[in-house]
Amino acid sequence: MRMLVVDAVTDLTDGVRQIGLTAPDGGSLQSFTPGSHVVVSCGIDRQGHARRNAYSLTGAGIVPDAYSISVRRCDAGRGGSLWMHGLSVGESVEVTGPRSGFAPVLTARHHVLVAGGIGVAPILSHARAAARWGRSFEVHYVSRGGDGPHLADLAAVCAERLTTYRDAEALWTALGPALLDRPLGSHLYTCGPASLMEEVDRRASSAGWPGARIHHEHFGIGDLEPGRPFVARLSRSGLDVEVPSGTSLLDALVRRGVSVPNLCRQGVCGECRTPVVGGVVEHRDLYLSDDEKMAGDCMMPCVSRAAGSRLELEL
Repeated sequence: MRMLVVDAVTDLTDGVRQIGLTAPDGGSLQSFTPGSHVVVSCGIDRQGHARRNAYSLTGAGIVPDAYSISVRRCDAGRGGSLWMHGLSVGESVEVTGPRSGFAPVLTARHHVLVAGGIGVAPILSHARAAARWGRSFEVHYVSRGGDGPHLADLAAVCAERLTTYRDAEALWTALGPALLDRPLGSHLYTCGPASLMEEVDRRASSAGWPGARIHHEHFGIGDLEPGRPFVARLSRSGLDVEVPSGTSLLDALVRRGVSVPNLCRQGVCGECRTPVVGGVVEHRDLYLSDDEKMAGDCMMPCVSRAAGSRLELEL
């Protein structure tokens, strides 16, 4: 983590604010891969924990002098977006270095980029890089009323390769046929509401796209069921940690003095990945692949739980 300074605040649309972050000394920041995000410390939550949210970087990734992120205000959320919307120019925030689980596949013959609402942020990063390096690509952007955040930025980058839609029905009318005739070796990338990504995945799979060529960037886990209580056995120390209903395994471990690296606490970043040596996991994260979840030898304790009464962790 490092401290950066807010150097610009711009309202893109009603409820979406763009925030620019620079180094205190004005120097260059770490370069990043298109589709990368940073994790920002956003105050303290109701349980007294440091609140951290992941935000996609929208600017140029090569030796940037600033990071640009876009934050949609969510009045009914956990409070992170409200905290971010309260920032003013000159304030300092704690930020991780960029990381990515949504990078472009450089060997792809063609890139099909699909964005919904604020999900445009990482898609814009992909489009900037594709245009810069002369890659074959197209962007499909659906937003309410057809006037979403970063629309002007996308139009400037993409020109005729951008198609916008006012609603999901219009998107599916155009995207359905498109998925059937793109070049062999194309890759599909999507970011937006969960319902949008699930439908893109369903339609692409039905059109014969291999799973390895369909990529998603998730915002994070929403509100989860409290789950049943269980006990986590730590194999190295022999400690038994009780995890009540409504308490995450990560929180229970931290309260017992067990150090577990963590950042987003939303099942997205992968920082808290923990080995499992016994028991069955109820996976709730958005980070592990289906094969990794099937193997059952690791979990994300920030959101996932035991499927039974006990788990054994290699801690």
